[in-house]
Amino acid sequence: MVGELLSFALLSFSSVFILVNPLGATLIYVALTEDMEYPAKITVAKESCRIALLVLLVFVLAGTWILTLFGITLEAFRIAGGILLFGIAMEMVYAKHSRTKMTATEKYESIEASDVAIMPMAIPMIAGPGAITTVVVLSNEALTHSIPTMGVVIAAVAVTILITYLLLVNADTIVARIGQREYRVINRLMGILLMAIAVQFVLNGLSSAFPLLIGA
Repeated sequence: MVGELLSFALLSFSSVFILVNPLGATLIYVALTEDMEYPAKITVAKESCRIALLVLLVFVLAGTWILTLFGITLEAFRIAGGILLFGIAMEMVYAKHSRTKMTATEKYESIEASDVAIMPMAIPMIAGPGAITTVVVLSNEALTHSIPTMGVVIAAVAVTILITYLLLVNADTIVARIGQREYRVINRLMGILLMAIAVQFVLNGLSSAFPLLIGA
């Protein structure tokens, strides 16, 4: 039981952390707030993380109800989510800008907007479609185990957002020390891990939808 809980905790944290990508969010944050005063930058960091946390927790706690409302099965969501995550992972590995994070139009419009904390920092930079998909799938996995397991998913989201916040408020120092080459290496490694997680999501969805595939 403890081993399964630990394994699920590692899966939850790694999945959420990779999809939120705190380092990537930090680089975008620096670009969007470069003309702001320090107090304004801190405000953006606090608000974007707070909003992203609320969005992800809503999908953790009400993900099943949302799926039921739209008549979507968990198996279909797992498979679709896995395909989406695999696409994001491919973009990370080949150093392409992910369209599931922020389009060029959104970036251009957000620079002129007064509230960059909501768009694009909170959504879709931190709480993007990939992260939302992941927490919904993980929360449904947790429901098949126990209430403490659901707490693991909530903790994974909270810890990831906390790390993101700490990176944002120290963004200037971090960016000054991390070069573009190092960032690309980290991003590719995270992409490879995300590929494996995405494939596992698809396999879980197929095995649940088609039990005969695994001889059940």
